[in-house]
Amino acid sequence: MSPLSSALSGRSRSWPRIAVLPFTGLSTVPSAEVLPLTAGNLKLSRPGAEPGLRAWDAADELLLAEAGNRLADSPRVLVVDDQFGALTLGLAQAHGPVTSVADSAVLPDALDYNARHNPGIARPALLHSWLNPPEGPFDLVVLRIPRHGAYLGWLLRWVNSVLADNGCLLAGGMIKHLPDRSVDVFAEAVVTETVLPARKKARVVVCRKGQAQLQGWAESWKGYPQEGLPAPVEALPAVFARDKLDIGTRELLPLVGPAVAGLKPGARVLDLACGNGVLGLTALACGSDITVDFSDVSSQAIASVQHNLGTCGYRAGQCQHSDGIREGTGQYDVILLNPPFHEGGVVGDHIALRLFRDAAKHLVPGGRMLMVGNRHLGYHKSLKRFFGKVEQRAASPRFVVFEAAP
Repeated sequence: MSPLSSALSGRSRSWPRIAVLPFTGLSTVPSAEVLPLTAGNLKLSRPGAEPGLRAWDAADELLLAEAGNRLADSPRVLVVDDQFGALTLGLAQAHGPVTSVADSAVLPDALDYNARHNPGIARPALLHSWLNPPEGPFDLVVLRIPRHGAYLGWLLRWVNSVLADNGCLLAGGMIKHLPDRSVDVFAEAVVTETVLPARKKARVVVCRKGQAQLQGWAESWKGYPQEGLPAPVEALPAVFARDKLDIGTRELLPLVGPAVAGLKPGARVLDLACGNGVLGLTALACGSDITVDFSDVSSQAIASVQHNLGTCGYRAGQCQHSDGIREGTGQYDVILLNPPFHEGGVVGDHIALRLFRDAAKHLVPGGRMLMVGNRHLGYHKSLKRFFGKVEQRAASPRFVVFEAAP
């Protein structure tokens, strides 16, 4: 094992030490916890999450500490994939306004929520996603390492396009969540200067700009052919099940055609938590004179849907980068849903419950939701909290498909 490999896995302390600054339910409104920083305490919480889930982790602490040592020489600071505002607000507290870009639509709401707990800290006037990425150059980039290696490779190549020639990249994450082949992914894209000693099971990698770029990178888009669609369904690296049809979605797909076939002209369908959009694309292929909207918390998912609509020659209604169904969207005749059951390293049903609630509020009288979920999660009980009628429509050893109506 190379020294870099050992360092990333947390099993070596052979790298020189670098000074690190010390840090001494649905309707529930989470109480703010205090993250102590050298520039002052930061009050943070995770809006809409289960009580007890903290809005930062040790990787955020370590990134903030090391970034604090470099802010004086870094007038232009970029935060990539902050989770709930710890990095964006923490650096803004010490430095002033910073630029922030994130794939997840959760961040804008979390920043709004947490900015109210921290008056006087400059929130970014414009939050970026991969639908409207910022332009460089930046002197310091502070990046949360994602769980998936392809997305990490995509991020590092994109950072190369916006990092100043003498700029610095700080990439950090929890060791147990680092993707496979992390060492190779970094080596292929950027120049690794050093790896900070592990602290509270977190790790930060200090990098310089590399030569690798996104243009021409074979891993940017992956996809698969889908029966009934005129072109392959493709997706960017942050999108779930981008290179093969998800086995849960496979259980739901046969019900899409019958669900939309009887709809009246002008009916509205929503592919909620759409991913690459295969459910909504199938609805467009089966139905005539209907409008299909797409919504996902991931901006790379929405970009992938827009790409797939173009290659298939379909026209959609709205493509929403949103955590759930955006208010003011209107009502739907059919909602299609394969809900995620994890958010970062947290596994549970809190995301599905929010989506069930949103779906129940946005169905027309007589409308219905078709959803698939893992059998062991017991969604038949959760659905009855929001819907008056819940019926099982299909099942396999691992998955169950339900139809729910108000």
